[in-house]
Parts: sequence; C-alpha cells; structure tokens
Amino acid sequence: MSAHSSRAVIGALAIVCAVFLLASSHDAGAQSTKSAALRRTLDSLSAAHHGVVGYSITNLETGEHLEQRGNETFSTASLIKVPILVTLFDLAEQKLLTLDDPIVLSEIDKVGGAGQLQNLRTPLTLRLWDVAYLMSTLSDNTATNLVLDRIKIRRVWQKMEALGLSHTKVHSGSMTRIASVAPDSSAKYGLGVTTPNEMAQLFVLLAQGKAVSPTADSTMLRILADNQDDSKLARFTYGTRLAHKSGDVDASRTDCGVFSLPARVVACVLTKENTDTRYWMDAEGNAVIGRIGEAIVKAWK
Repeated sequence: MSAHSSRAVIGALAIVCAVFLLASSHDAGAQSTKSAALRRTLDSLSAAHHGVVGYSITNLETGEHLEQRGNETFSTASLIKVPILVTLFDLAEQKLLTLDDPIVLSEIDKVGGAGQLQNLRTPLTLRLWDVAYLMSTLSDNTATNLVLDRIKIRRVWQKMEALGLSHTKVHSGSMTRIASVAPDSSAKYGLGVTTPNEMAQLFVLLAQGKAVSPTADSTMLRILADNQDDSKLARFTYGTRLAHKSGDVDASRTDCGVFSLPARVVACVLTKENTDTRYWMDAEGNAVIGRIGEAIVKAWK
C-alpha cells in the first residue's frame, strides 16, 4: 500500500471514530437529560405525598441509577414474599427439596387477609410449586405460611445475607406476629424489613440470573409477571410487561419489579408513615407508586 493510500485509510478511520464518539456523546447526553427530568418528576411526586417515599431505580442497559432514601429501612409488607420465593428456589437448586413436594393444607393452617386458600375445603394436597405461585401472584397469606413452614425463616435470612442484603429480613409468618423470630423489629416493621436499594438489588440479581441460577431466576420472574395487583407500579402502565411484587399494610404501600421496556428497568418504591391508610384502589400510597411507575415508563419506553 502506498503512503498516500495509508494516509487515506487512517484519515477515514479517524472520521469513523470521531462520528462514533460524537454519537456516543450525544446518546450519553440524551440519557443524562432523561434521567435528570425523571428525577425531577419523582422528587416532585415524593414531596407531594403525605408520607415518606423511598425509591431505587436502575436502567440495566445504560447503568443509570436514581434513588431517594435508598439505604433507609422500610416495612416490606407482602413484598418480603420475594425473598421467601428466592430462598425456596435456592433450596430446590441445591436439591434439598423439590417444587413437586406435596403440601397438605389443613384447617389449622388457614389465616386471614389476602389469598384464597383460606376459603378452600380441607384436607387439600397441593405441591410446593402451587403454594409458591399463590404466594407470589395473589399474595396468599396461607400459602406464604405453608412455604415458610417448609423452608424456615432463618434460611431466608441466610440467603439474603449471602446475596449481600443484610437489612432484608422476614420476621414471622403472615398474620402470626406472635411467633416472630425478631419481636422488636417485628413490632416496628411488621412482616418484614428492607431498604429500597436492597430490594431493588434483589430484582437486579433476578434479572441478571444471579439470585439463584439463570433458569430458576427466569422462572421466578415469569411467576412474578402474573402478579394480580395492578394498583401500584402497573396502575398507569397498561400493556407494559412488569414482573413484580407489591405489599399493603396500614401506613405502608410497596411495589418492586422489572419493567421490560427497550431496556429492562428495575424499580423499587417503598412508602411509610402514609396519612391515608385505607385499603382501597385509590389510597394515596398506591397512587404515588402508580405515578412513579408511569414516569419511569414514559422516560425509558
């Protein structure tokens, strides 16, 4: 190749590199602008809420991360059922149990609140898979207790600690606080405790196939995509795939999940000290989480 040709090739490569860097810079700037606008919206929504809002949001494609009160502890309400689900699948992965193991429901197992098992005739034989599915999609409290009876609360603690989520704890079975393994924390937080960053990180690990295994994690996300509660993150995002788990308890409303947009976005929103403690669709805690979900989808759809 002649010197003239070499210079031409080098020049062309330089132009290509310059165009690529310019495009990358433009994309990064656009992402930064979107994130800044989203943060302003989320902070405005949080400030207007009659209660305390914490959130942790990560775009898994761009790495953009937004948080408020990310490391502050909140009640989980039924959101703690995701760590329970992860622990169950982890034990199945270790072959310490199988999801086909039979579980016999008896009258003494039934508790109130969310779910349908409390209304079924007994004795009834189910599989671990069945009760895990009901726990995750209908937030069935009786199903939750059947899972915990099989795997034990301390194993949930151990699994979360192994994942680096040391503040994420389940305290007791649903509706059975008298049997709490951590009475003081249970009195303050109820069924479970976490932080926005820790629960969001659990969903990041699920999305990346690192919570248990790629196969187990994708299966759990498919289950969570069947969640029947559309009063919070899914409230104003109809048609957007969302694998999530929500929770309701008096002054707290919670919801965390993975949105499937052009990029996957993990969103965790926790509230506490809500003035509006009503258990209905339009409770303010539900609405603020719904508006945050709407803003996330609009920003990154």
